[in-house]
Amino acid sequence: MLTEKHDLVHELPEHRDTIHNLKMTDNHFARLFDEYHEVDHEVHRIETGVENTSDDYLEERKKVRLHLKDELYRMIKEA
Repeated sequence: MLTEKHDLVHELPEHRDTIHNLKMTDNHFARLFDEYHEVDHEVHRIETGVENTSDDYLEERKKVRLHLKDELYRMIKEA
């Protein structure tokens, strides 16, 4: 199975500078950014077979990742 990482900077390259600035100046953004990447790495490990879980758990983690991405994108657009 081919999987793809969903690193926020690669997902939103046009916002690279804004992401960097928010990480440096907004603690809430930085915390959500770190949480997003932890969940993304977990999903990637599951999809590549490094970790084994149920399909339901994987889908739940993907939903968490999407929710975090939506929140981060909202914050980026407001900056």
